[in-house]
Amino acid sequence: MLIGRERELSALARLLRDPWTGGDSAVISGGWGSGKTALLRAALADIRQDPGTCVVSAVADPLERDLPFGVVRRLFEHLAADDPSNPPFRDVTLDAARVLAPWAQRPDGPASTVTGQDAEALGDLYRLSVRLAGERRLLIAVDDLQWADPHSLLWLRYLLRRADNLPLVVLATLGPGDAHPHAAAVEPLFQHRLTLDGLADDAVEALAAQVLGEAPEQPFTVACREATGGNPLLLHAVLRGLRTSGQRPRTELADRITGHVPADLGSAVLTRMQEVDPHAVATAQAVAVLGGAPGIDLITQVTGLPEPAVADAAHRLVGTGWTTGTEDGLSFVCDVLPAAITAVVLPSRRRDLHLRAARHLLAHEAPLMQVAAHLLLSPLGEPWVPEVLGRAATLAAEQGDDAHAAAFLRRALREELTAERRAALLATLGELELTSSLPVAVRNLERSLELSTDPAKQTAIARKLAGALLALDRHPDALATLRRTSEAVRRTDPAQAMRLEIDFIHTSLSEATSAPAAMPRLMELDLSDAAGSPVQRPLAALLSLRAAMTGTSTREVVALAQLALSQGMTPEDDESIVYTGAVTSLGAAGETELALAYADAAVRAAHPGISAFHYAHALTTRANIHCRLGHLADCQADAEAALGALGSIGVGPCNGLSTFAITTLAETLVRQGKLADAEDLLVRGDLSGRLNGNWINDYVLMVRGWLRCAQGRLEEGLADFLLCGERTCARGMTNPGFFPWRSEAALVYAALRQGEAARTLAEEELRLARSWGAPEVTGVAVRALGVVVGGRQGLDLLGEAVRLLDGTPARVRYAQALADCGVLARKVGRLSEARAHLRQAVSVAHECSATSLADQALAELRAAGDRPRTRTFHGVGALTPTERRVADLAGRGMTNREIAQRLFVGLRTVEVHLTNVYGKLAIDGRAGLTHALTNTDADKRP
Repeated sequence: MLIGRERELSALARLLRDPWTGGDSAVISGGWGSGKTALLRAALADIRQDPGTCVVSAVADPLERDLPFGVVRRLFEHLAADDPSNPPFRDVTLDAARVLAPWAQRPDGPASTVTGQDAEALGDLYRLSVRLAGERRLLIAVDDLQWADPHSLLWLRYLLRRADNLPLVVLATLGPGDAHPHAAAVEPLFQHRLTLDGLADDAVEALAAQVLGEAPEQPFTVACREATGGNPLLLHAVLRGLRTSGQRPRTELADRITGHVPADLGSAVLTRMQEVDPHAVATAQAVAVLGGAPGIDLITQVTGLPEPAVADAAHRLVGTGWTTGTEDGLSFVCDVLPAAITAVVLPSRRRDLHLRAARHLLAHEAPLMQVAAHLLLSPLGEPWVPEVLGRAATLAAEQGDDAHAAAFLRRALREELTAERRAALLATLGELELTSSLPVAVRNLERSLELSTDPAKQTAIARKLAGALLALDRHPDALATLRRTSEAVRRTDPAQAMRLEIDFIHTSLSEATSAPAAMPRLMELDLSDAAGSPVQRPLAALLSLRAAMTGTSTREVVALAQLALSQGMTPEDDESIVYTGAVTSLGAAGETELALAYADAAVRAAHPGISAFHYAHALTTRANIHCRLGHLADCQADAEAALGALGSIGVGPCNGLSTFAITTLAETLVRQGKLADAEDLLVRGDLSGRLNGNWINDYVLMVRGWLRCAQGRLEEGLADFLLCGERTCARGMTNPGFFPWRSEAALVYAALRQGEAARTLAEEELRLARSWGAPEVTGVAVRALGVVVGGRQGLDLLGEAVRLLDGTPARVRYAQALADCGVLARKVGRLSEARAHLRQAVSVAHECSATSLADQALAELRAAGDRPRTRTFHGVGALTPTERRVADLAGRGMTNREIAQRLFVGLRTVEVHLTNVYGKLAIDGRAGLTHALTNTDADKRP
C-alpha cells in the first residue's frame, strides 16, 4: 500500500476508471523524493490489470537528452515487449522504428524550430497512436518528464493538443531539474495536476509502524516529520537507519533523529544534486557544513567557485525542493539533509570550510559570535585564532551565554600560547565554570595560578580559587592558596598582598579551628593600612566585622560598614563575601533596615540569567534580614527563590550558601509554626546531625535549637544553643548581636527548673548587650532575664524589654516580649495589663505571619478572660506595608510579573503576598481588591 498518498492514488484511479470518450491527462509534480514515481507505478500497476487497456511507459533519462525521440522510441519498444504475440502492437512497433530511423544517429539540437522532416515524423507518430487507441484504450506514462529530449516533448505536445476524441490518457511526473523550454509548453496542456507535499503526521506514524514494526509515540512521529520535512524518500531512509541500529520509536529518541541517518544517504543525495548543476555538490556541501543560511558571497569564498556559478547552482538547488533561498542565503528545508551531506564530507574538508568562513566573516566585520562559531570547528595552527576566540568569549559572557564562552575558551586553549596568555584564558574559563562545575573550575584556576606572573592577576585568580575551594568544603586548601599567593606577591605589590590577607583572615574566622590563629593579626589591622587604596573598602568590611564580633562600638560598625558598602554589597571591581560580613555587622548593630537597603540594592543589581549564584547570594542575604525584621512571608519567598536559583546551576544543599538559605527558610517556618516542614528541610539539607566547624553552622545550631524547643525536645535544643555559644566564643564572636545563644539557653534552663544556670547566662548576656548598646540586642537580653527572674521584678524587666523593642524594627522579638509580659502580668494578677499586652502581641505576631506566637498569645488572652471574636485580624489594617503595596499594584491591573519587576522581588514573593492579602481581606481574588482596599471598615479587631 502506498502510505500517505492514498488521496492522490484515489484521484488517479477515478481518472483511469472514467469512460475514455476523449483524451485526458494528468501530471504529478513534486520535489525530489516526494513519491512521484512510486505513485505513478502504483497507478500503472492497477490499470495493467485491465485487459482492455494498453499501457506504454518510459522513464526519461538526463543522460539521453541529446537522443532525438529517445522517450518516444522507448514507449513504442516497450509496447512490443509487453505483448509480443499481438500482431497490431508488433506492427505499430515496426512502423514506429521506420519513422524514427532517420533520427537514430542524429544528435538532438536545440529544437527551437520544427523542420519539415520533424513535422512529418510527428504526424506519423500521432497516427500510430491513433491506431493503438483503436485497438484498446491507450495509457501513455512518462516518468521524470523534465529530463525528456526536446523531440519527445514536441511529440507529446502534438499528441495532447489532438487527443480530444481518442480513448487516451497521458500520465507524467514532473520533478525538479533543468528542463528544456519545451517542457514548459507541454505542462499547461495537462488537464489535471497533483502536487505532492510532505507527508502528514498520520502518514508518518503509519510508515514508521510499518518499517519499525511497532506504533511510534507521538513526539517521535512529530520529530521524524520535522527532521525530514515529511519527504518519503528521506523518511524511509531515516526509518531504515533506526531499524538497523535497533532503535524503538520512543519519545526519548525524538531529539536524536538526525543521529541515525544512514551512511549512504548523503552520497545518494549528492548524486542527485550533481544532475542539476555541475557546481551543486560543492555548493550543497558548503551550506551543510557551515550551517544556518550562508549567503552566496560566503559560499563563493569557502568553495573557491566563481560567484555566478554558485548563484546558478543555488537557484537550481532551490528548484529541487530540498533547499530554500532567502535574502539571507541558502538553507536546507529539513535537518536530515545537512546531516546526511555533512557525514560524507571529509573531516579535513569540513575544518577547512569553517576556517575559510571564519576568515571571510572576520574580514567583513560579521558578528564576533558568528565568527567564533566557525572557529570552534576549524583546524589548529592559525596564530590569530586565540585572540578572536578570547574576545568572543568575553562578549558571550557579557551576554550571559556562559556555555558558549566556555566553549570558545576551551578551543583557544588548544592552540600554542604564551604562559601568561594561557594563564589568562584558564582564569577566565575557571571563573565561568564556578557556576557549572566547581571541581573543573578548581583545576583550571590552579593551573592558571601556576602560570601567571602578574601580581594583580595572581591575586584575582587566588581569590576566586579560594572561593571555589571553600564551596567544595576544602577549607585548609583555600587558606593555603591565599597565604601562599600573598607571600609570593608581597615584595612586588604590597596592596595585592593585603587584599589576599583580608580574605585569608575572613576565611580563617569562618572555621572554629583556624579562627584563634587569625585573631592576633585581625586585632593589629587599622584602616590606615589601606588609606586611599582600592583595598580600603574590603579592609573596612573586615574591620566592621571585627568591631561587631568584639562588641566595642555600634557607631564604629556603622561607619566602617558604610565605607565598605559604598559600592554595594557585590561591587563589580571586587566581588567578595567579605562585604556580606559588613551587612551582617549592621544587623548585629541594630541597623537592620540599613542592611535591608544594601541587600535590596544587591538583588536589583543581580540577575538570575547573568549569574544565578550572585543572585542567590543577594536573595539569601535579604531573606535573612527579612527574617530578623519579622517579614516572614518576604523571607520565605526570597529563601525559596534563592534555593531555586542555586538548584538551576547544580549547587546542592552541602554548599555554604545553600546551607544559609535552607537555615533561613527553616527559621521562618519555625516562626510560622510549621515545625514538620522545618524539620524535613533540615533533614534534606543534611543539617539534622553532626555539623562541622564552619561559622554558617553556628546559625544552623541556633535555628535547630529553636525548632527542638518548639517540638518539646528541650535538652536537645539546649545542647544546640550551648554548642553555638562554644563555637562563636572560640572564634572571638562574644557579641550577642550575632546569636543570642545565652538568652535562649537561659530560657531553656528556666523551663528545666535550673534557675541558677539560667540566671547566670541571662545576666551575662544582659551585661554584654548593655555594653554593646544596640536597643534590639538589649531588649532581647532583658526579656530573657525577665522570664528567668519572674514575679514583679521580672515583670518590670519585661516592661523594659517591651519599651526597648518597640522602637526597633525587630517585630517578632517585640511580639515575644509583649506576650511574655502579658503572661507574667496574668500570673501576678494584673489582668487588665495582661490583656492589653497580649492583644498587642497577637496583632504584631499576626502582622509578621508568626502564626505560632500569635496562637500562643491568643490562648493566653483567653486564659486572661478575654473573648476575641476571631483568632486572626482581617481588613486593610491587617496588611503589612509590603502587602499593601502589592495589593495596590494588583488593584491597578498589573500582572504578578509586572509587580515583581516594579518592586524588584521574585514572582513567588508577589504570589505569597497576594495570597495573604486575599485571606486578610476575605476575598477570592483580584476582582474584589479595589472595593476591599477602599472599605476601611472591613478591618475587624478582636
